[in-house]
Amino acid sequence: MARSVRNTVAILLLAVVLVFALVVARQVFKADGQEPLPAPELSEFNAFVYDRGRPIAEFELLNEQGEVTTQEALKGHWTFAFVGYTFCPDVCPATLSNLRRASALIPAELPQPSYLLISADPERDSPERLREYLTFFGEGFQGLTGDLDTLRALAKNLNAVFIHRQDGDLQLVDHSAHLALINPDGELAAVIQPPHTPQAVAEAYGRIYQWARENRERAR
Repeated sequence: MARSVRNTVAILLLAVVLVFALVVARQVFKADGQEPLPAPELSEFNAFVYDRGRPIAEFELLNEQGEVTTQEALKGHWTFAFVGYTFCPDVCPATLSNLRRASALIPAELPQPSYLLISADPERDSPERLREYLTFFGEGFQGLTGDLDTLRALAKNLNAVFIHRQDGDLQLVDHSAHLALINPDGELAAVIQPPHTPQAVAEAYGRIYQWARENRERAR
């Protein structure tokens, strides 16, 4: 009788172990099946999306309010970043105007991104100058200025470059003209090359956001 009881207990314990193993295996296989979705192909919008965000090195600069700002300020929201300068005669005002128009086209149910002008001309782009200049484009437009080498390093992290040159009495800055989209983790998520149209920028942003959201849900 005792032997029969022991056998029954052993069988029950084995059944419990098997059920537990099946549950674990199911979770493992489920996790293995949730591979990240590949980055969307958005060449129609002149956009390239990275499969994984590219980290941005730490920096310390001044924003348009004269406050010390670090890489942490890029986290928690989406940001369109653009390297340029307030005395730019053409590319910068045109790009910022397109971003302002794109902002109005982004559906209200999507997180509204910030817009960041990274100065390539810190000698003339003081925080006060940035604030005055960006006010014209509306709320959500911010700026960074400060140490020239730090600005160059940040631009490089965003696949951008800039070069100072003199044209007669004019001090000009040749710079990259693409938009860098930074994700809420503070990483470079995508690059959108010119020419930019408000419709294309808004559509590209919506597609990238939905892709990132789906991957977050699959990772849970």
